[in-house]
Amino acid sequence: MELDQAITDRRSIRKFNDYMVSDEEIRALIEAAGQAPSWANTQVWEFIAVRDRELIEKVVQTYAEKNPAARGSLSASVLIVACAKTGVSGCYDGKDVTSLSNWYMFDLGMAVQNLCLKAHAMGLGTVVVGLMDHQTCKEVLTVPAGHEVVAVIPVGRPAAPGKSGPPRKELAEFLYRDTFGTTF
Repeated sequence: MELDQAITDRRSIRKFNDYMVSDEEIRALIEAAGQAPSWANTQVWEFIAVRDRELIEKVVQTYAEKNPAARGSLSASVLIVACAKTGVSGCYDGKDVTSLSNWYMFDLGMAVQNLCLKAHAMGLGTVVVGLMDHQTCKEVLTVPAGHEVVAVIPVGRPAAPGKSGPPRKELAEFLYRDTFGTTF
């Protein structure tokens, strides 16, 4: 699949069929995630592939009430929980050196985007879930101190063909020349 097509066509999937994502497919997704750039090549990402149905239910119970991804997460073949080491990205000697104290979020965001695009290219669907009780999810999955659970990504084969996405903003609405607000 062409990169431009993957970027344009990839959509959040919240309904999956009963296809079982293989261990090899999971490895391919995580390999793609691991190719993302990161602050000083720190590669702060850590991923947990959750297949155990009881654990999947416990993770989904950490979602906020009425989270639209809950039902799909329960039917997904696997939940990939994206975690990050803290105190490394955006830091020197464990101290933040940028005014944006959670730089790991940027690094992990690029890794998760790689994962989602790779999944789409493989005919798999994903959705990035962040509306949840991150601390409780961390406890459920025994994520150690110095790490944060950032997102859960249900993965599976879409139950229905993808729909076209919502309209996107025109470039003129978010691209400027030289200074903010100056038309490009």
